[in-house]
Parts: sequence; structure tokens; C-alpha cells
Amino acid sequence: MLVYLLALCIIISNMKKQKILIVGGGFGGVKAALGLVDDPRFEVTLVSDMPDLRYYPTLYHTATGGKNANSSIPLARIFYGKEITLAHGTATTIDRKFKVVSTEQGQSYSYDSVVLALGVVTNFFGIPGMKEYAYSIKTQSEVARFKAHLHQQLIQEEKLDAHYVIVGAGPTGIELAGALPAYLREIASSHGLRTAKPHVDLIEAAPRLLPRFPKDMSRAVKRRLKRLGVKLYLGSAVQATSAEELTVNGKPIRSHSVIWTAGVTNHPFFTANNFVLMARGKVAVDTFLQTEENIFVVGDNANTPYSGLAQTAIHDGATVAANIRRKASGKNMKSYVAKAPISVIPAGNKWAAVQWGKITISGYMGWVLREAADFIGFKDIEPLDRATKQFMTEFERDDACKVCIAAGSPAF
Repeated sequence: MLVYLLALCIIISNMKKQKILIVGGGFGGVKAALGLVDDPRFEVTLVSDMPDLRYYPTLYHTATGGKNANSSIPLARIFYGKEITLAHGTATTIDRKFKVVSTEQGQSYSYDSVVLALGVVTNFFGIPGMKEYAYSIKTQSEVARFKAHLHQQLIQEEKLDAHYVIVGAGPTGIELAGALPAYLREIASSHGLRTAKPHVDLIEAAPRLLPRFPKDMSRAVKRRLKRLGVKLYLGSAVQATSAEELTVNGKPIRSHSVIWTAGVTNHPFFTANNFVLMARGKVAVDTFLQTEENIFVVGDNANTPYSGLAQTAIHDGATVAANIRRKASGKNMKSYVAKAPISVIPAGNKWAAVQWGKITISGYMGWVLREAADFIGFKDIEPLDRATKQFMTEFERDDACKVCIAAGSPAF
């Protein structure tokens, strides 16, 4: 038996490894890589334009005084001790004939199978001035810029902005609108404005909040935001913005603090490389999440029922990894089965709305479920000890403002 196992190990070690290229270091790409790196049959390379995995569900928390670490997990830490090549690059072209993906940094990566998990990019829908003057919280650098603006504006003007305007009432807009009033009161107090009341506006072009979610969830969130003092502009179209004001339905709202959370579009890589696109610009995929032979597309990029959510990207990545392993073993790949995610959206301190099938839960219990969901999310990509440490960062506060630190703000 020992001789047999030794011979098998020698055969495996001498076999030519299949090159698996994963493009994108988000949930889908990371989960796919984790499902393949421990298999000796594969040589895995992950190419990402960022050195970390951005944990989007907690970016709003980082933007309102939370730790940067809470929404950023270094790829080097996730894959510590594993045989994988981590490369920095932004994919620009794919050569299907020679099986090569090239980056704008001038590097080329060959593959036998490639998993494309590039995520989405911001779409301003051509609104004049939005790209130049609005803030965003989709990356750590954007979050840092937004937080610096909030503090600097207080230092320069010694008062809160007339309006803090959030455009877009999807999950990110709701999360930020719920957390921003308390954060503004916190930093205003640190800057000596102890009686200041922030004015936070939320603008949505659709007739209700969370237009892609069930109405019960929308109604619960609407009641919550109103209790927090957030002014809602529903069915309202943004026409333009400048450094001084935002134009909504033909009327100006004076603001130096416009935050865009409204729109995203599929990564331009797919249009530039002539992929077949379906609804909302998503890539057409077959029952195995392949768009072409040995080219898999997962997460936000794929035209699947629940594309655009973190849980879906994780499920996609795990499914593709399993099918690549099955294919390497000479087995038939299994068809993809979409899973309806449990939607959990926080709105302010210790409050969240949960949509679990046909059941809507809101309030403190919703917040408890949100905390559990975050822990599960961390556990999906890291071992228990590191996932626990990552989860605990959610209860820590941090900021770069020296005024707040000197004042002993509750944020520290």
C-alpha cells in the first residue's frame, strides 16, 4: 500500500499542472482560488488591480468612522502559506486562440482555464458634474477622500454642510444614510459644534427605496430612516451637480457633500473583448457559468438571477472551482443552481432589515442577523481564527482627524 501511494505521488508530481488564471480579487475570484489552490493538479494565478479584498458590506461602516481593516482583507493574508501566484494588474485583453490575458501594466498570463471575476465600475449615467464633484465609497481610497472632506469642511467653515446628499437608495445608499447622521453629530461635537443638527438627504429616481427588493423591506427601511431624520426624495431625478449645489427635478439643493451610490455598470473589459452581453450588460453564461469553452464568468459580471450580491459571488466561485476539479478528474460538470440570498441591510446603530424568503425582520434582531452574516462572510474566505479577528474589527473605531483625536471623540 505504501509503495502504491508513493508511486501515485510521483506520478502526480510529474504531471503537467493545468494553468488556472483567476482575474479579479473580489468575493467570486477569491472563493474560486480558495477552491483550487490546495489541488496539486493546478497552478493557480490570481491577478487583481487591488492588493486586498474589498469587503463591500462594511465599506459604509469604514466611511463613518470604522476601522479600515473592517472592509479590507489583504490577499496575501487570505492565501498565506498556499501555493498561488498573486499578481497586480488590470486586465485589458483576452486572446482566446492562444489563451492569454494581458494587462495594462504590460504583463501577459497564459491559462488552460480562466475565471473572470472583475466586478463592476461606477456609472454616473452622463449626469453633468457628477464625476467631478461627487464623492463615492466603493474603494478604500474613495472612503478616505470622503472622510477627509467631512472633517476638512468642518475645520474650514466651522459648521456642518447645509445638506449631505446621498444619491441612490440601494443597499449602499441606505447603509450610509442610516449611519451618517450619528457620525456627523459625533465629529461636529469634536469640532466644538455641540448643538449642530446634520441634514442628510437621500435621493432615489425610483418611486420607493430599495427598488430591487420586496416592498415590505422597503417600507420598514423608509420608516427607520424617517425616524433618524433623513429626508427622502423618491421618484426624483438628478440633472446635474456642481461644487456648490445639486439639481433635482429642476430645483437646486445647496451642498458641498454629494455622495454617489446610485449606479454601476459591468466592467468595460467585456465590451472591449466582444463578449456576448445580456440584460444590464451582464455576460451570457451557460449552465456551468461558462461563456465560452474554458472561460468562466462569475459574480457581478455574470447574467445570473442574483448577480450583484456578495453571497452570489461566493456561491459562483465555489461552483466554478468544483466544476474545474470535476473536469480535471474526467467527470461531468454539474449545472449551476442559483441560490436566493438572504438580504440584510443595516440602517443606523443596532438596526437592520432582513428579507429571508417571504419573511421580513427589522429592528434589533435584524442587526443581530446582520452581525452573524458578516461573520459567516469572513468565515467563507478565512480560517476561523482569522475570521474571528476580522469580525472583531467591526466594533473598533478609527479616523485620521487630529481634531477628533485631541477632543477624545467617541469614535476613538
